[in-house]
Amino acid sequence: MSEQRDTPPAPGTRAGSAYLVVPEGGPGPGVLVLHSWWGLEGGSKAIVEALADAGFTAVAPDLFGGVPLEDPPDATHAAQRLAEADPDATAALVLASIVALRAHTRDPEAPVGVLGFSMGGSWALWAATRQPDSVGAVVDYYGHQDMDFEGMRAPVLCHLASSDPFVSEDLAVEMQAHLRLVGVEAESVLHEDTRHFFAEPGVPVLDADGVLGERTPAEAAAAAAAWSATIDFLARNLGGVEAPGES
Repeated sequence: MSEQRDTPPAPGTRAGSAYLVVPEGGPGPGVLVLHSWWGLEGGSKAIVEALADAGFTAVAPDLFGGVPLEDPPDATHAAQRLAEADPDATAALVLASIVALRAHTRDPEAPVGVLGFSMGGSWALWAATRQPDSVGAVVDYYGHQDMDFEGMRAPVLCHLASSDPFVSEDLAVEMQAHLRLVGVEAESVLHEDTRHFFAEPGVPVLDADGVLGERTPAEAAAAAAAWSATIDFLARNLGGVEAPGES
């Protein structure tokens, strides 16, 4: 079976752990998973394991530094406050996690992919801009950034929810325009009849009015389609694994 383990925090970062999984057949291309406000336990470990099943070495750091989030309705707000209160610590952890991940991949000199959800998607776009030599692909699930993307070279795949309190269609279009303006290959997919967090297993979804609810069958189907596209995108841009449909 694949190697799975919780790892200590990267040197020089705040307390917390990370979840690392190496494919059963040995190390593959690296993918850093950055969780949403629901934290490391909110489906992120399942994402890491699914990436390893697809042939990638994957790791998800605890961006909250080990702070437990117990009540789901309050977790989003608590997580947001924590991330905003110490953004420098989060930034250092994201960059250090890329370095740590590369040591466990098939080729430690090769760039890695960064896959982020909501808050984590915003950090994924940030990391690819700040460390363009280290990031070879970005998958952003309903995250938004309004930074200057100058310097980013990695292609970007964005999965968007059709009913979202945080990322409106106008914001999404504006971000895509800014990415393309600096020469980034950016693709955006709007998934109909979906809400924020629809692609994360085991967590509530959030509609445009900020109401939490359970994931619908349509959202589960959209999540599966988005995941297939994600694996194909990562395989094409990181190499070393067989993309879906190839033989």
